[in-house]
Amino acid sequence: MKNYDVAVVGAGPVGSTFARYIAEDGYNVVILEKKRKIGVPLQCAGLLGKKIKKVNILPEDYIINPVYGAYIHSPGERVLRVAKKEPEAYVLDRVGYDKFLADLAVDSGAQILLNHRVQAVDTIKGELTLKNSESTKICADVVVGADGHSSIVSNAFNRPTEFFQAAQYLVDVGEKRFQEDHVHLYVDSSISPGFLWFIPLSKSKARVGLFADSNYQQLNLNLEELLKRDVFRGATVLKKYYGLIPKQEPPKKVLKDRVLLLGDAASQIKPTTGGGLIMGFSCAKIASKVVSKALQNEEINILQNYPKEYHKKFKNEIKIQLRIQKIFKSLNNNDLDYMFQKLKEEGAEDIISQYGDMDTQSTLVKELLKRKILFSILPNILSRRIANLWK
Repeated sequence: MKNYDVAVVGAGPVGSTFARYIAEDGYNVVILEKKRKIGVPLQCAGLLGKKIKKVNILPEDYIINPVYGAYIHSPGERVLRVAKKEPEAYVLDRVGYDKFLADLAVDSGAQILLNHRVQAVDTIKGELTLKNSESTKICADVVVGADGHSSIVSNAFNRPTEFFQAAQYLVDVGEKRFQEDHVHLYVDSSISPGFLWFIPLSKSKARVGLFADSNYQQLNLNLEELLKRDVFRGATVLKKYYGLIPKQEPPKKVLKDRVLLLGDAASQIKPTTGGGLIMGFSCAKIASKVVSKALQNEEINILQNYPKEYHKKFKNEIKIQLRIQKIFKSLNNNDLDYMFQKLKEEGAEDIISQYGDMDTQSTLVKELLKRKILFSILPNILSRRIANLWK
């Protein structure tokens, strides 16, 4: 049986980033990836907040478009426009970026084994049973589960995860119609707390998608309805993608014995948007420091600092976003239209433009509460209902 200091299950962007950090510290690291090719199929909208440049390396080569703002549409087509002077987000070539991060890990000394599927995990011994051409085992002082939404590693000590369904089309309208530096978001009570998105890749190509508590058949119907809008007239669907987004509740255990979880495997996902890379990259840095210290001191109990540090950094933000999620789930389409109308009247577009942040939404919520806008824009009965959710 081959032994390693650290075994990372999953060569996605978060697993590769963690592996790079640990390999840079001089440890013997192996990454086990069940796929034959990294980054495919695409299972992400590829829109990342500006904080990506603070939490990881992002070469300009993998940026398709910088995004300066968004148009947010209510069911009745009341539209809020929010904008920044500097890029708020980036549309990425996710397949290329995932491969880039994996290559960085290898350059730092990590080994990647493709087509190696983990079948079982012994959390006490750190043993992984693999299935490739033949079943085999490896052992590691620390095992990191970064194997995505349907994590085999997580299932070793968590109950099965609940998911939102997600679908996305790559479309081409054949002529220049799209404003490349703005995205469009569409809310509707039928898919709340999820939403639809339209993310331009060029003046004629875009990713359109959504996530919701629905089956794939219903998601496709929602997307077909979106494509009936004039902006998509004559659109050709080039590719279709499907995926799962882990739910945050109930919260997962992210550590068991000598095994820890990262990224989607740990449900480290923003409840409001379903995005997870910024949080995942931050947690990869937290985990790498803890794991490195545990290995250096030959004291596995130091790993207990990982969930403590993770919750210290993100618990409050996740709690607030879960409340926002519940609020949107409680609103019908009339409520949403009324809210958009009142937000425009209250000058909320400017406030959102100033305080809004894709990844840290608590700042905006606190500002809306401070200005007494959040509850004043809603009918009294609805305000009381939302106030109860906020307690």
